[in-house]
Amino acid sequence: MADALEGILETALYADDLDAAEHFYGTVLGLQKITRAGNRHVFFRCGQGVLLIFNSEETIKPPHEGALPVPPHGTKGNGHACFRVAADKLDSWIEKLTSAGIPIEVDIRWPTGARSFYFRDPAGNSLECAEPGLWAID
Repeated sequence: MADALEGILETALYADDLDAAEHFYGTVLGLQKITRAGNRHVFFRCGQGVLLIFNSEETIKPPHEGALPVPPHGTKGNGHACFRVAADKLDSWIEKLTSAGIPIEVDIRWPTGARSFYFRDPAGNSLECAEPGLWAID
């Protein structure tokens, strides 16, 4: 039997407008850009993981001759990602986002006692900031 999975290394979301996504994730959220490949994808460092933003119109195409043999993939519609944020930093993130014109959809206190809030990126993906205790992993 295989050993247990250690965690999630990367998370993928999809956006048709990579310029808007690059600005949002790099400037508004302050993530460090790793790379951008034309209109195909833009990748960001997020803590110990990587956030991949793909243009699904490009990732459904098979790789060109000589490219890495990554199989075609992609999706349509809104995805979801949740960012880990210290409990005492949630309010400052809400202030940062609302100051940038990003509305907060809901601010929740979960049955575990943990708090999180939801907002959207320019592509309509549902994003969440949550304190680590949400899943009782700390």
